[in-house]
This record gives sequence, structure tokens and C-alpha cells, in this order.
Amino acid sequence: MRSTFLLSFLLLAICTPLLNAADSDPRLKLEKINNDQQLNVVYILADDHRYDVMSFLDHPFVQTPVMDAMAEKGVYFKNAFVTTSLCSPSRASILTGQFMHQHGVVDNNNLAKKGTVFFPQYLQQAGYETAFIGKWHMGGHSDAPRPGFDYWVSFKGQGHYYPPENQKWSLNVNGKSVPQKGYITDELTDYALNWLKEDRDQEKPFCLYLSHKAVHGMFYPAERHAGRYKDKKMPVPSTMANTEENYKGKPMWLKNQRNSWHGVDFAYHQETDIEEHYRLYCEALLAVDESIGRVWNYLKEAGLEENTLIIYMGDNGFQWGEHGLIDKRTAYEASMRVPMLAYCPKLFSPGTVVDGVVANIDIAPSVLEAAGLETPNHMDGQSFLKLAAGDQDLSSWRDYLLYEYYWEWNFPHTPTTFALRGDRYKFIQYHGIWDTDELYDLKEDPEEKVNLINMPEHKELVRSLRKRLHEILAETGGDKVPFGQKMGAGANRRSRSGSEPATFPENVYQD
Repeated sequence: MRSTFLLSFLLLAICTPLLNAADSDPRLKLEKINNDQQLNVVYILADDHRYDVMSFLDHPFVQTPVMDAMAEKGVYFKNAFVTTSLCSPSRASILTGQFMHQHGVVDNNNLAKKGTVFFPQYLQQAGYETAFIGKWHMGGHSDAPRPGFDYWVSFKGQGHYYPPENQKWSLNVNGKSVPQKGYITDELTDYALNWLKEDRDQEKPFCLYLSHKAVHGMFYPAERHAGRYKDKKMPVPSTMANTEENYKGKPMWLKNQRNSWHGVDFAYHQETDIEEHYRLYCEALLAVDESIGRVWNYLKEAGLEENTLIIYMGDNGFQWGEHGLIDKRTAYEASMRVPMLAYCPKLFSPGTVVDGVVANIDIAPSVLEAAGLETPNHMDGQSFLKLAAGDQDLSSWRDYLLYEYYWEWNFPHTPTTFALRGDRYKFIQYHGIWDTDELYDLKEDPEEKVNLINMPEHKELVRSLRKRLHEILAETGGDKVPFGQKMGAGANRRSRSGSEPATFPENVYQD
């Protein structure tokens, strides 16, 4: 206990100078693009919320009335993605506007590099008051306040939906240990509302970053929502079945992962009722929807709605049976695609749908533009505000988005992955394994069933996309793959009663 306390104290001591140094760091001074525009910003992030679990998208049973209202009255980003589908790397990309290979948070275990600049630091320099409330996760052993935030509420690692029994558990509130009292989604929202109402300078523009634990597994809904969907059936994807057709032309690692920690045959290395997990997942989402509504209602009541940009999104998607997998990490749609909604009467027309490919790396530049600030040169993303307002044509937007994931020793069944995701085609290239790459025509094949990588008619397209992928990686410093210390074998087990190993694809054989 004493050593844990000393470690927390030292981490806090290390972080505190960074917090206080924000005002004097010349890197944080950005050029202004509009002296009259300093919108308030509320950014709400959910964990593992996949792109299609919202009722306005005709989900068979989930009800998300607040998300539906945001889409109706604001903007729905139809093609929103993350550049790495893993909690910490994605969150670092949100905060820095950079690809994973730039910010260096390559897994869920490590702190951001010393000197990393998060976009709220620029806002502080521009006169904003800032708050972070919720799951940080980058360096799960620490909940110490990070640079860029005047107000801080967080917890170590994944946190807990409810305070654990027989364990001393607390939140870090501005550097002080405060016991968690109730359901975490509600409690974080309470902290957010208290800060908005009472704990901030009412004369300053503000940025609230509300980062929920939900809907990360294991899934526990609020008591008031428990059992809401107990009789509902999970939508079973057509690619979930273990059939020859579903795995024809696919990589070997994909079929092999089916019988693993992140596969439907041996999920979490036990006999897992995936449909029951899905129902709990959907029930846990209900409190997130209510959280958005509580914050939005306060902004209306306080007369702040007109001058506030509200953004909601997920930190990554989640596979519920697609291709025989669960969880994320892969470059398939269910993994890398996320919900994203925005609302700001001053900027956007009601019912706007953005078709362009937007991403987590675009959040920081967009928030900075809302504050009237230029995007720093080191950011890889770009502001989507003009795109969403109808002031920018899609022809001047990105044509392909880079996706990257580095192999993790603790979950060794997903290989290092690079991909380009465009409006129509997706190209996926693997590194360090003997296997096949992938190409999908998303217009004709949205479920990514037919791998076109070896089709003669797509030979030139594959060649150009492979070249384009390398160019983007080389230009941004991502053409070298880092690796950390391997601490063990990881979740490296299979079930004898599960699916059989994959065989090599037919195209690699020669008579």
C-alpha cells in the first residue's frame, strides 16, 4: 500500500510541472483564424460503441433517443473511423490529432511520451477553461492529472462500472483520492454537470472532455436498465458462420482467430454466451445516451446551446461475430468504424449527413477551428467543420484514410495491419506473417465477404494502393514498426473442440 501511494505521488509530481508549464510553452501559441469565434466545446467519448448501434439507423431493438435527436438536429458523420482500433492509441490520436506511429502510444500499457502536446493545452493558451472527466487509460497504472486540463476526474485502467466490493477503489479528483459512489456513467456525468454549473470560471470559454468507461466489457448496465433487452435477439452477421464460403480467399490468421480469446469459438477462453454479452452491451449504452441528454439539457437551460459545439463519438468499433471474431483491432468495418455526431446551431444545418471519410485524428483540428485557431503542422488530421457546414466540397477532402495496428504480445492472434479506407475500396496489408492481403469493394460488398486481392481486373488498383500506402507511411514516419518487451506468451490458447486451423489459400500453391 505504501509503495502504491509513493508511486502515485511521484507520478503526480512529475505531471504537475507539465500542467503549470502550459502558459509559458511557446509551442502552444497558435495563429488565430477568426477572432470572433470562440465556441464552447463539449466532447463526449464512449468506449467500444460500434457505428450501427443507434436506433435512428434502424437497429432492431436499441433505443438511443438523444443520439437520434443529435442526428436529426445536427450532423451525422456516416463514414467515421479511427486510425487504430484500440483504446489507448485511438484516444491518443483524438487528443494529439496524430497517427499512432506519430504519438507513440502503440498499446494499452504505456504513458504518452514526455512532451506530447494534447489539444486542450492550445485551448488553455487561448483563454479556455478545460476539464477532463472519465477514462484516460494511456498508462493504466496511473490516474494522475495530465497536461491541458484545469479540472480532472479519472481512474486507473479500465475502472469499474460499480465500486468493487472488498476493494478500496477511488477516483482521482484534482489529485485527491475520492471514493467512487455509484454507477460510473452517472457519476462521471454528475461531475461534468457540477463543473459546468459551479466549478469553472463562468466568464471564460470552456472545453469539457467527458470520456465514459461504457460500453467496455465486461458489460454492466445501470440497475434501472438491467434486463431491458433480456428477450431480444442479437443481429447475427452473415459472416459469422464457420463455412467454406465465409473463409474463401481470406487470410489464414482470420480463421485461426475464430478459435481464440477474440473469436466466437473460444471467446475470453471460456464458454461465452456472446448473445447475452451483446444484450448487456446494449443495456449499458442506455446510460451513455442519457448522459449526453443531461449535458445537452443543461446547455439549453443555461443559454449556452447556441454557442457550444457538441461532439459525440466512439473510441473504436466492436465486432460482434463478423468473420467469426469479437472485439476490435482489425481493419474490418465493424472494428474501425465508429458513431460520430455533432451539434452546433451556429455552424450546422439540422439533418446534415456527411458522406466523407472522417476520423479520430480530425477531432483536435476541428475543436481548434471552433476556438478560432489554426491547425498545428504536426497534426495529421484536418478540421471537418467546413465539410459539415456544407462549405467544403468532398473533392477537396481526403480520398483515403490510413489505418494501422501493431501486433501485441498479450493478444497475439491479430497481426500488424496497415490499411487504406476510401469511399469505395479498402486495401489491407499485413506485416510479419505468411498470409494474403485483402481488397474489398465496399460499394458492392459492404460486409467484406469477397476478397478481390488476386482478381486480375484489380491488379493495377492493388499496385497503386500498395504504393500509396507506403508513400503515406514514409511521408509521416510510419515505415518502421516499433515493438515493446514481450512479457509472456499472452492469450495464446485454443480450444480442442473449436474450429480447425486454416489452410493456405489456393493462390499460393504451385503444381
